[in-house]
Amino acid sequence: MDIQTKKIHFIEEFLRIQNEGLINLLDAVLKNEKNKLYKDSLKPMTMDELNDRIAEAEKDIREGRVYTTDELRNNFKSRDSK
Repeated sequence: MDIQTKKIHFIEEFLRIQNEGLINLLDAVLKNEKNKLYKDSLKPMTMDELNDRIAEAEKDIREGRVYTTDELRNNFKSRDSK
């Protein structure tokens, strides 16, 4: 059985559940497992990677590729109103 079929079967079974406690448990398991996957995917930067990012940021500043706080706020406000 492929993953799409498994997901559909899971959803069908989930929709039949009438027990709120079981739904809460499944929700907690899902969140916990997603958190674990996310944390496992993180890896610390090396000093070279950090220094490269700093150099790139400083170059962006020198070349004027920056935004003011007001520009950022306005950008997010316009996204929220859509």
